[in-house]
Amino acid sequence: MSDYKSFTLDLDADGILLMKIDVPNQGMNVWDETLISEFPHFVDRLINDEAVKGAVIASARDNAFLAGADLRMLEGRSGDLDKEAFEQGMVLTRMFRRMETGGHTVRQMQREGKKAKPVACAIEGLALGGGLEVALACHHRVVADNPKIKLGLPEVLVGLLPGAGGTQRVPRLVGLQNAAMMCTQGKTLDPKKALAQGLIHEVVEAGTTIDAAKAWVKSNSEKGVLAPWDVKGFKVPGGAGAMNPKAAQFFMAANAMAVKESKNNYPAIKAIMSCLYEGTNVPMDTALAIEVKYFCTLLADPVAKNMIRTLFVNKQAAEKGAARPENVEKTNIKKVGVLGAGLMGSGIAHVTAKAGMQVVSLDRSMEEAQKSVAYTKKILDKNVSRGRMTKEKAEEFLARITPTDNYDDLKDVDLIIEAVFERPDVKADVIKKTEAVIGKDVIFASNTSTLPIGGLAENSSRPEQFIGMHFFSPVERMPLLEIIPHEGTGDKALAVAFDYNRKIKKTPIVVKDVRGFFTNRVFPPYANEASLMVTEGISMSLIENCAALLGLPIGPLAVTDDTTQKLGFDIMTSTKEEMGDKYVPTGTEEFMDNMVNKWDRAGRRFGAGFYDYDESGKRLGLWKGMTDHYPLAEEQPSAAEVKERLMYAQLIPTAQCYAEGVVPDPQSADLGAIFGWGFPPWTGGPLSYIDTIGLDAFVATADMLAQRHGPRFNVPQMFRDKAAAGELIYGGKAQVKTYTKSALNRMLEADVVKIANAMGISASVDDLKADTIAKIIEAQAGRKAA
Repeated sequence: MSDYKSFTLDLDADGILLMKIDVPNQGMNVWDETLISEFPHFVDRLINDEAVKGAVIASARDNAFLAGADLRMLEGRSGDLDKEAFEQGMVLTRMFRRMETGGHTVRQMQREGKKAKPVACAIEGLALGGGLEVALACHHRVVADNPKIKLGLPEVLVGLLPGAGGTQRVPRLVGLQNAAMMCTQGKTLDPKKALAQGLIHEVVEAGTTIDAAKAWVKSNSEKGVLAPWDVKGFKVPGGAGAMNPKAAQFFMAANAMAVKESKNNYPAIKAIMSCLYEGTNVPMDTALAIEVKYFCTLLADPVAKNMIRTLFVNKQAAEKGAARPENVEKTNIKKVGVLGAGLMGSGIAHVTAKAGMQVVSLDRSMEEAQKSVAYTKKILDKNVSRGRMTKEKAEEFLARITPTDNYDDLKDVDLIIEAVFERPDVKADVIKKTEAVIGKDVIFASNTSTLPIGGLAENSSRPEQFIGMHFFSPVERMPLLEIIPHEGTGDKALAVAFDYNRKIKKTPIVVKDVRGFFTNRVFPPYANEASLMVTEGISMSLIENCAALLGLPIGPLAVTDDTTQKLGFDIMTSTKEEMGDKYVPTGTEEFMDNMVNKWDRAGRRFGAGFYDYDESGKRLGLWKGMTDHYPLAEEQPSAAEVKERLMYAQLIPTAQCYAEGVVPDPQSADLGAIFGWGFPPWTGGPLSYIDTIGLDAFVATADMLAQRHGPRFNVPQMFRDKAAAGELIYGGKAQVKTYTKSALNRMLEADVVKIANAMGISASVDDLKADTIAKIIEAQAGRKAA
């Protein structure tokens, strides 16, 4: 045995050294500083200890072999691309390569016949990112026959690429096409698919992987081994190389598809394709250095920095309950009462039952209550028909939902979630009837998208136990949950909301109790901006395509159809009635009224909207009749101008929400935007994006838009103050650097140039560097001084 902190070593009678990885202070095994610093000692012993004939790498944990790297190590990196950064990037690569070659050079192996001691890995849990990469550097890979085990390289999902051999060993094992799909999409393989592709060597019964791995090592310990790519004459399966016709054809098609899918917003995808092309044209050691070069380039780019911070670090913190009150004991929620079996209530019942909790689904009649059962049954039947679930598991799942029209059936629930019709009087009625039967300590949560929680809590006899939970439709697919405490909400209610969320595995954010909360204060201005552009005669196709180029999952006109114009019209009408003289017109009131009441185009559910639909609801195409009411302008704006308006229609209301405390921190705003309405993930979120382009550039562009289009683009004073002080939203001081084009976000290049030229500063898109931004800042400072 050994006394290393991150693993144990055990040498058996056959001379096989068994490493069992068990990284301390981590939920599952990951590459952290401790494991990285200790792993070379294992490699040294493997190579230098004559008693060691070979090795097996396994995990001491059931949940993961190795689940990649602890990305928190990268969060604080300076982002400077230099020799030191490259050397840091080569640490794992050199370590794995040394293990793979036995410390020999390629020349020694190919000309002198040197071989490495055999190393196998035994995988019983997740092997992702750097976890799979160490397995790929082993000479033999044995995986348990468990479909829940996932093997993959998901680095692209946080703006990076596999930086420890993934982009080089995978194509040499499974060919360019399979490697490209694996690396650029971040999708995982189960053991049998990985075996079929040639990524691994054996799939064996769970619990026997170490024995199988040892047996292979023992059979190869005397003769030694070489990795396939270290054998003279090795060729990439399916072909590779600049002159190979199959490879040339693949890269022509693959690069085009990559641009189509990514819209050139993700530098990592381009870098991965470059690694695959360049790396498979050269020997392995050179290829690995090329990979590290591109990895370091991505680390120096704000896209990866922002994605890591938001989509990994902050997302994990939110989901683990970072905002949960620490002084409240955790509640084990076993049974939940869901009031209302409509679309939202049925979705909430489904995710609750999926998490293993019992559900009492209540509605005004048994016929209505049964709708929640039918909703889940439809989903389960599809899963069974596609082989994702057994019939028995589906029956167990469905049995957890009990429909009822009797309030007495709620008497022993641990939590209530109300999702009835969006009318205060209807909600008030169910609140009183429910509180009459539930236990005195039960928390009552209301799902509402617009109604203030404090107003609803006035109908409760225990307002300190009343809280808002805003789900998004469809509940089973949308990942965000807005948790809304009102002024009188107690810590227990907030804690229980987080305890419930931990079970259903949503990404939670806590938001202030104001009309629309966070997402419904930001999304409508974005949708309205698209509608205003339509009334100005801007092509609907141009609007939708520009949204796609930004990286939004669906265009603003299509998503308005999906949520329905009628819903927007109803919310606008009720807001006007409630606010009276304080209501500020958006400019879309007449247009929405016409769409809903005059032209009968109230949205997808009603059969028509901005788009035409067939009887099944399939989208057919944009409504050509729109030009009868709003003729196309003779001169259409550039794509850059349309993208700018669509982007700033989201940035400005997000900034306003942050300035007003609707969201308590930048993390919540960025998470809410990405997971609430699909704000482009490559930005890291609206506030991360503002930090990236710089507050000065943000303020200048917003002021230009306000002059052209009105006060809806006015910047909150907080952001002007931070810009003047040279501060960032996420803290610290803005630094003048020479960024890559992706760092300045290609989308706004033309606008930065326009700002500069308007100030008399010579600049062009082809020569866009941070010194241009610096000159803008200096010019602004000069104007303020004057």
